[in-house]
Amino acid sequence: EFSVSHPEIVKGMARDYYEAGSDMVLTNSFGGNRFMLKKYGHGDRVRELNRLAAELARSQTPPGRYVLGSVGPTGEFLEPLGEVTEAEMLDVFREQIGALAEGGVDGIVVETMTALGEASLAIKAAKEHPQLVVIATMTFDKGPRGFFTMMGVTPERAISELRRAGADIVGANCGSGIETMAELAREMRQATDGYLLVHANAGMPTIQGSRVVYPETPEFMVDGFRRLADLGINIMSGCCGTNPEHVRALAQALRG
Repeated sequence: EFSVSHPEIVKGMARDYYEAGSDMVLTNSFGGNRFMLKKYGHGDRVRELNRLAAELARSQTPPGRYVLGSVGPTGEFLEPLGEVTEAEMLDVFREQIGALAEGGVDGIVVETMTALGEASLAIKAAKEHPQLVVIATMTFDKGPRGFFTMMGVTPERAISELRRAGADIVGANCGSGIETMAELAREMRQATDGYLLVHANAGMPTIQGSRVVYPETPEFMVDGFRRLADLGINIMSGCCGTNPEHVRALAQALRG
């Protein structure tokens, strides 16, 4: 809804990241599907809000840079774990991704996924637009037995299944700071020689007074970004808690 009420701020976010050195920016459409928007009274505005999110980012895009439409989880579970059928969830993703395509995105990033079934349906919807590059990433936690998504998916299985579903680029985002994400990236690179994307949090957040604070500074994250580059990660940046200063430090470290 911020795209309608505060379009200049949304455009300014895209502009700030391009000026910091980003090759591509994401639209402010994470959670912009019918299931999620309905909870906030905007379930009938999916096309309007997603198309506008894409148009606002596109309006700030310099030549040779790109806009990716951000598509996050629906917040629902497929049958039999939940009550949503595959056909219903596919329709929800088609609605959102179709609007992002109308708004002029260059690709779709299906991100922060934990369930392969849901991710695969989002990829299927995106592949109905052959002009779009399709990226899919999942979120992993590290436990005593290694890395798994909340639904028990390993990095190796995620890469295999997301590729099989049709994703052009796969990877991981969110859930971890740069050091843990570099460890995860090593496992993912060992599982594929294809294109990989990694977006790390600026650490894990804490509550300080009334503020949510992420501890990892741009200077701290730079060493981790260099390790990602050494591993051959093709696309990298920050996720939760990062800002244009993190991107600026990343761009300066890798490009000089």
